[in-house]
Amino acid sequence: MTGYIITKWIEPYVLLETSKKLGQMKDYTFDGFNKINIKQSFLKDLTKSKAFGLYMKNVNKFYLFITDNDFNISEFLHLQLNLSDEDFYLTEDIDEPFNKIDIGKAEASFISI
Repeated sequence: MTGYIITKWIEPYVLLETSKKLGQMKDYTFDGFNKINIKQSFLKDLTKSKAFGLYMKNVNKFYLFITDNDFNISEFLHLQLNLSDEDFYLTEDIDEPFNKIDIGKAEASFISI
């Protein structure tokens, strides 16, 4: 699992709409009671080939995108969202992309398995 954690503020609408152009999208809406179960379902579906996930601050949804081709998240962040290397970082920790959003230390996380 690789998480790309975005620490620079980015307009959520722009992030989501730009990501939608990459492929078919499915969202997983959760609340305080079902978040753990919804997250498990999201992570299971994320194991599908050519899929990546998105989790954003202040949005009670996980987003799954299924693409038709190989997708390079780093290139997407640089070229489509105009982020620099200082605006995001990588982690191999499965929980960090979610935890950093939940505690307000990041704006969004892209996740791939």
